[in-house]
Amino acid sequence: MIRFLLKGLVRDRSRSLFPVITVMSGVSLTVLAYSWVMGVMGSMARNTAVHDTGHVRIMTRAYAAEAGQVPNDLALTGADELVRAMRRDHPDMLWTARIRFGGLLDVPDASGETKAQGPVAGLAVDLFSPDSPEPRLLNLARSVARGRMPAMPDEVLVSDDFASRLGIGVGDMVTLIGATMDGAMAAANFSIAGTVRFGIAALDRGAMIADLGDVRRALDMEDAAGEVLGFFADLEFRRKAAEDVKARFNAGRADPGDPFAPEMFTLRDAPGFGSQMDYFEYFSSVLVLVFLVPMSLVLWNAGLMGGLRRYGEIGIRLAIGESRGRIYRSMLAESVMIGLAGSVLGTALGLAISYYLQVRGVSLGAMLQGSSIMIEETVRARVTPTSWVLGFVPGLVATLLGTGISGIDIFRRQTTQLAKELGS
Repeated sequence: MIRFLLKGLVRDRSRSLFPVITVMSGVSLTVLAYSWVMGVMGSMARNTAVHDTGHVRIMTRAYAAEAGQVPNDLALTGADELVRAMRRDHPDMLWTARIRFGGLLDVPDASGETKAQGPVAGLAVDLFSPDSPEPRLLNLARSVARGRMPAMPDEVLVSDDFASRLGIGVGDMVTLIGATMDGAMAAANFSIAGTVRFGIAALDRGAMIADLGDVRRALDMEDAAGEVLGFFADLEFRRKAAEDVKARFNAGRADPGDPFAPEMFTLRDAPGFGSQMDYFEYFSSVLVLVFLVPMSLVLWNAGLMGGLRRYGEIGIRLAIGESRGRIYRSMLAESVMIGLAGSVLGTALGLAISYYLQVRGVSLGAMLQGSSIMIEETVRARVTPTSWVLGFVPGLVATLLGTGISGIDIFRRQTTQLAKELGS
């Protein structure tokens, strides 16, 4: 029976070509849109974690309340011991201490007078320890645009765009003017070892990367850190695992009555980020319905038109004694074949375009100028295992719905109409 139906669909293209093209178009758009959303969401989550929050982040409760202002006077003390403890308790994760700092970067001329100044958003990370995960996390070696990685104390990296605006280059001396942990004025000299370009507008405007030890000395923050970050080894955020680590840490260390007690937060706790992730997850979940409804309507209409063309065929089949249920089931079987064919072709087309966008990406640099979103200027799609099977849901369901609804007319056929249909 299946072979007979398949031959009928192949030989009568009017019954299969338009529905297959419709299913293929809808499935390919579904796969492409889902892969694109996954790419955007993955890029935001990865860059926000790596450059800002980590998958989990430990801060004092007072620091967390004002984290947007980088209040280093409320920073963690005993940070090195805390990092060692977290590495001991959770050896499957990467742990590191960081200091965020702001200030003015002063560029002197040959006589020592100020030639240029600019506000800088600094990040102090462990650059020199052999077990430090920071160079890999931040992908510093590949991000260097000019010069080299820092190799000795008091050498820093600055963003390439920032260096160009200030008119500084590799080997130039600059002075960081900021505030110590105690609120006093701080000034420290650094040498530019190289410039970096992360491809993220929010960072490339005015970033400075320095060694943790150098910044601790400059800001009087010995054995202190603004935050201790934890990352899953594969750099993929897993919500449940992160919540478990957070719950265990806060149950044993957090003290609601002490504003300087350490407290752990997850990536989703970052201001505004949790709602963004919820939005993308909701969008991806309703994406199938968005394409399912219009495809079902189109296929329903196609089924109705096909039913009109096949009145004579259905009449003959009823006249020779074939039951209505059998005819209805054969039409549903045809729709499954059409849905499978369209889903396979549509999935292949959607995956091909998604893979191209995953490799090449789309540059949105002009749109992201001035943006504070942690997303790369070149946005890429991301093909996941779900991308391979997602299209079969709307492809098969839409064809079944369309044929199922249009085929109900079979059960309304009156035998008295057969003579008219067969004679016409």
